[in-house]
Amino acid sequence: MAMWRPWRGCHKYSEGCKYCYIHKGDLKRGIDTNEIIRSDKFYAPIEKKKSGEYKMKSGQLVFLCFSTDFLLEEADVWRTECWNIIKERSDLHFMFLTKRIERFMQCIPDDWNDGYENVTVGCTVENQDMADCRLSLFSDMPIKHKNIVCQPLLEQIDIEKYLEGIELVVVGGESDRNARPLNYDWVLDLRNQCLRKNTHFDFRQCGTHFIKDNKEYTLATKDLCSQARKAMINL
Repeated sequence: MAMWRPWRGCHKYSEGCKYCYIHKGDLKRGIDTNEIIRSDKFYAPIEKKKSGEYKMKSGQLVFLCFSTDFLLEEADVWRTECWNIIKERSDLHFMFLTKRIERFMQCIPDDWNDGYENVTVGCTVENQDMADCRLSLFSDMPIKHKNIVCQPLLEQIDIEKYLEGIELVVVGGESDRNARPLNYDWVLDLRNQCLRKNTHFDFRQCGTHFIKDNKEYTLATKDLCSQARKAMINL
């Protein structure tokens, strides 16, 4: 697994961004998250060793723009170059998540056709309004590998009608002392939707405030992922 951050910075975009850990971390360091800057790691996937081999080893999954959004408007001037890098490294698999799926069709390269085999796109939703708004578009888009990410999940949602062609649904709660609670019943309901559609399901993390069997628990950040794994409900 590798990370590729061709630019830094992002803007809060919808309810799921309220307690974004990137914004919180930048604030502590005196960094303006709203300033979008091309990073010095822009060419990371095609950097080479003295031997001529790529530094980023073949066969890896590369998480792209996981601290920003690949479809940011400010990044339009750089994205074509990113697509060229992705094409050059057809031996790597690139994955990015986005809350801006409505921009996707205007951001793809001319030779995209029905998608690149080495690209997975994850559409992020946090509530029913955003699920209906974004997934209704996502369902019809020409993408070879599609995931849905319900994190932070802020309410019970029904996405079953959007699961055709989806490879994986990821679910997680919000991490912050003021976080909105995650109800385990919502998680199980999404799992059942995935079961009915034969879609893979990954309960990625609990929320800081986690409700199970009508009792609310407050969990440490370091335990959010391990507690989710203990549920053993992934498909």
